[in-house]
Amino acid sequence: MGEAKRRKAALGEQYGQENRILPWVPITKTQAEQFVKWTNRGAWIGIGVMVTVWVTIRFIGPTFGWWQVV
Repeated sequence: MGEAKRRKAALGEQYGQENRILPWVPITKTQAEQFVKWTNRGAWIGIGVMVTVWVTIRFIGPTFGWWQVV
């Protein structure tokens, strides 16, 4: 009997299914990794937007006479 068949016999219905982070949480490890990836990307986009707005208000705004905003 090969290793795959032995593993399939040992795991039964759970064979081929992804592992969960915790048994009572219905989130798989792949879903958790995707969540971290997307939130990390979103955070960097937010930081970039914040820096762009700050540069616009701080440096470009006064050039056009928007001194009341600063």
